[in-house]
Amino acid sequence: MLFSPNRRQLGAALLALAAIAVAGKSQAGTLEDVKKKGVVVIGIQGDNPPWGYVDSSGKQDGIDADMGRAFADYLGVKAEFVPLAVANRIPALTTGRVDILFATMAMLPERAKAVQYSKPYVANEITLVAAQATAINSNADMGKYVIGVPRSSTQDTQITNSAPAGTEIRRFDDDAATIQALLSGQVQAVGANSFYPQRLNAAKPELGFEPKLHFTALYNGACTRLGDKEWNETANKFIDQIKSDGKLASFYAKWMKAPVPIFPGSVPGVPFTVQ
Repeated sequence: MLFSPNRRQLGAALLALAAIAVAGKSQAGTLEDVKKKGVVVIGIQGDNPPWGYVDSSGKQDGIDADMGRAFADYLGVKAEFVPLAVANRIPALTTGRVDILFATMAMLPERAKAVQYSKPYVANEITLVAAQATAINSNADMGKYVIGVPRSSTQDTQITNSAPAGTEIRRFDDDAATIQALLSGQVQAVGANSFYPQRLNAAKPELGFEPKLHFTALYNGACTRLGDKEWNETANKFIDQIKSDGKLASFYAKWMKAPVPIFPGSVPGVPFTVQ
């Protein structure tokens, strides 16, 4: 007589197979594996210029793309980019979908519990941006408007913590969708990084979009998996090299139109090395 599993047994078997599949997928490659393959898989934002985006020819571009390509050159391999939304950057790394993140990853203590940061390589300011005619002079004024933020971003955290109770906060999948929400009138202000005003004013210069409130200055680092000392040390050596050889300065001049800032030696709650 052939064995016929019951529903519970079948369900248990399927769950076991799924667990095996997930475990297999999450086994990320070592640096040696990457060098043997000749490809490093880099997580990057997909639609957030000038950080990371796809240009008109379909090529990944932006300061993070330049960083990723320079890192691949440093390893002696090719760069393969995986465009990511804000909310799935960390899961893409922790499940082994990508080897490393150059993905506008602001250094935050809560994130440092899930990923290992490198030394910082770029600075970013988080503000509230709205049209010139929108009257916002204090945190309390945010309660009068609908505020847009990219879901799970630093802007989301800052607005959520700073806005008065009852403020309507709408969360979008990424920076591009948040910017479009402001341009289309779905929201009246947005939690923004340094380059939102530039993008907004390019689309509707007559509205004079500007920062209304300043929340914090942040630093971005490359991210590798927790506890992986080899990847972390390699990322830090790479960043030290491009700081010393002028390559980072050229990226800053190209994308930020500014000199490289002085980076802090430490960020509270965010170790730059594997402990």
